[in-house]
Amino acid sequence: MSQNKPKLLQALALVPALERALAETYDVDKLPPPGAERQAWLAAHGARYEALVTSAAHGADGAMIGALPKLRVISSFGVGLDKLDLAAAKARGIPVGYTPDVLNDCVADMAFALLLAIARRIGEAERYVRAGRWAAAPGTPASTPFPLGRQVSNAKLGILGLGRIGRTIAKRASGFDMQVRYHSRRPVADAPWQHEPQLLELARWADFLVVITAGGPETKHLVNDAVLDALGSKGFLVNVARGSVVDEAALVRALQEKRIGGAGLDVFEREPSVPPELFTLDNVVLVPHIASATVQTREAMAQRVLDNLAAFFAGKPLVSAAG
Repeated sequence: MSQNKPKLLQALALVPALERALAETYDVDKLPPPGAERQAWLAAHGARYEALVTSAAHGADGAMIGALPKLRVISSFGVGLDKLDLAAAKARGIPVGYTPDVLNDCVADMAFALLLAIARRIGEAERYVRAGRWAAAPGTPASTPFPLGRQVSNAKLGILGLGRIGRTIAKRASGFDMQVRYHSRRPVADAPWQHEPQLLELARWADFLVVITAGGPETKHLVNDAVLDALGSKGFLVNVARGSVVDEAALVRALQEKRIGGAGLDVFEREPSVPPELFTLDNVVLVPHIASATVQTREAMAQRVLDNLAAFFAGKPLVSAAG
C-alpha cells in the first residue's frame, strides 16, 4: 500500500468498475458486515480513514460518522439522503457528496414504465399469454377474454414532489398529452405546471399519482388511507421515491379491496422484504428498486462518486454536495 494514497473506507460492495477506480487512487478497506464484529473493527481501525464511500441505501448514521474521528469527506453512490446523517456530518464540517442529475432520466423512464405497465395491464397480459389462456379452446374456463386496460394518453398526472426527477417526469408526460399538476410544500419557481397545495386534492383530481418526493421522517406515510381513498377505484399509484413515503399496510388493503385501480412499485418500506399479500394480486406491478439500474446511469453515478472525491482532495468544492 502506498502511504501517499488517502485512506478510504468502503461501506458496501459497489459496481466493479468503481471499486477498481477507487483502488487505483485510494488505500481502500471494506467495512465488515453489520454486527458486533463491525463495531469492534471500527473501534480498532476507524481512526485511519479520511474518506467514506457509501450509498443511498446503506447511508451513514451518526454512530458511523462518530466512529471515524479523522473523516474528512463522504461520497455517496445515489441520490437519496434520508439514511445519511447530514447534521452529524455538518457539525464536523464534513462535506457529503451524492449523485443527483445523472439518474433523472432513468428514474423518470421507470416511472412511466410502471405507469404504462399497470394501466395497460402489461404484467397481467404477459402471464395470460404464458399460461396459454389466449390460445385456449373457446368455451373453456381458460379462454376468458383479457380485460380492458386504461388509456394513458390525455390522462391527468399528479406528481408528489417536483425536484429534478419530478420535473423530468412532468416533461415526459407532454409526450402523452397528459394534464399535469404537482404537490410540494410550496410552489416551485418557474414550473409551468399547476401547483396543488393539498395532496388530497391532487389525489382526488389525478388519474395517476406518481410519488417522487424525498424520504425521511418528514414524508413518512404521507400517502395514507385518506390519500388512497381520494385517488379512488379508477386511480393508479406509482412509487419511484422511497417506500417509507407510502403507508404500505394501507396500500395493501387498498389494492386487496380494489379501492384504487392499481399500483406500480419500485420501492418498499422494508427492502428487500415485500408484503407477500402483493404477490397474488394482479392490480400491482412489482420491481426490485431498479429505477436507476441501467449500465449508462450506473456508470455516470460511479463517475460522480469519483469526481466528488477528486474535487475534495484537490482542494475544490464537491461537484454535487448535499445540504
